[in-house]
Amino acid sequence: MNQYVTGAVIKELREKYHLTQTELAAKLNVSDKTVSKWETAKGYPDISLLEPIAQVFDISVTELISGNTVSNMNVSANMMRSKFYVCPICGNSIHSMGEAVIQCHGIMLTPCQAEETDESHMIFIERVEDEYYVRVEHDMTKQHYISFIAALSSNKIEMVKLYPEGNAEARIKINGVKKILFYCNRDGLFSINLIKGIDDKQTSYDDTKERKALERAAEVLFG
Repeated sequence: MNQYVTGAVIKELREKYHLTQTELAAKLNVSDKTVSKWETAKGYPDISLLEPIAQVFDISVTELISGNTVSNMNVSANMMRSKFYVCPICGNSIHSMGEAVIQCHGIMLTPCQAEETDESHMIFIERVEDEYYVRVEHDMTKQHYISFIAALSSNKIEMVKLYPEGNAEARIKINGVKKILFYCNRDGLFSINLIKGIDDKQTSYDDTKERKALERAAEVLFG
């Protein structure tokens, strides 16, 4: 039995494909009563049925278990759509290029939702030859710290693991980098898009308000 395949997901997919419970049952060689039990949470499909169910709905087993279908078949190959998962028990950081079902310490993890940097999580970026020097203004105590800094391009990720009582900084190759993300163990994931004319200079903008104003101007100029 697999507790992560819910009846709600099966029912939603069945109705999406305009199948009755009897029609779905016939495709899977089970009874319509069995399908009804799944959809009313009185039972779960046997693990041996996961692949046949996924085939009926033309999705992967991963999508079936997660309950999220991927409409764009190229999504998993696009680094800019990367997802990050962090275990609340051990702090394990996991990267995925597409939809995935991730578990750690018996917990099913959900992808972190990145927020814009703020006054409590200021990031400073400057160019040093062929690298970005990235620094996050943040205490690095054992209880409150930045656990990683990541850089995304369309075809590559560079991820730097950080540790408590260390420095919240990293050097990252400039080549094609479009976005910088970092993770605070208390406040979650933050991101910032790199902007031409701001982040490729050899000095950083330490004034957050000034940077925001420059971002708005760059958006108007470059779209």
